[in-house]
Amino acid sequence: MLTERPSFIRAVAAVALLNFSYFFIEFYMGYKIGSVSLFADSIDFLEDTLLNALIFFAFYWSKPKQKIIARIASISLLIPVFFTAYTIWKKTTIGTVPDPLDMGITAFGALIVNVSCALILHLYKEKENALYLAAFLSARNDALVNISIMVAGVITFYNQSYIPDLVVGVVVAYLNIDAAKKVWNSVK
Repeated sequence: MLTERPSFIRAVAAVALLNFSYFFIEFYMGYKIGSVSLFADSIDFLEDTLLNALIFFAFYWSKPKQKIIARIASISLLIPVFFTAYTIWKKTTIGTVPDPLDMGITAFGALIVNVSCALILHLYKEKENALYLAAFLSARNDALVNISIMVAGVITFYNQSYIPDLVVGVVVAYLNIDAAKKVWNSVK
C-alpha cells in the first residue's frame, strides 16, 4: 500500500507540518489578544496535525493498531475543547474585546495556510478512499472557519464587542467535538 501512494504520503506529511507550525502562531496570538476564536482555531490546527499524522502513519500500521490509535485520537480531540470552554468562560466573565486588526491578520494567515493545504491535497479529493477525502475536506472547511474569524474581526472593529469572537469560538469548539465523535464512530 505504501509504495502505491508515495505522493499522497508526502502531501499529508507536508500538510501536517504546515498545520503544526501555524498552531503555535495562532495559539500565541489568541492568548496575547484574548481571542476565543483564534484560540479555538489554533486547537483545530493541532487537531488537523493529528489527523494528517494519523493518515500518514496509517499506511504503516496494521488494522488493529489503526483502531487503537483512532480511539486515542478521538479522545485526545476532546481535551482541547475543555481549554476552549475555559477560555469562553473567562471571556464571558472578564468581557475584554480582542484587537480586531490582530484577529483579522492572524485569521488571514491561517486562511493562507489552510488554502495551501487544500491545494496540496486537491489531487486526492476525487479518490474514493475516505482518508484522502477526510484530509482534503478538513483543510477546506478550516478555510471557511478562517473567513468567519475575519468577519468576526470586522464586526468587532465596528461594534467593539467580544460576542462575534465568542460565537466563532463556540462554533469551532463544536466542530472539534463533532470531529472527535466522527473519528470514534468510524472505528469498526
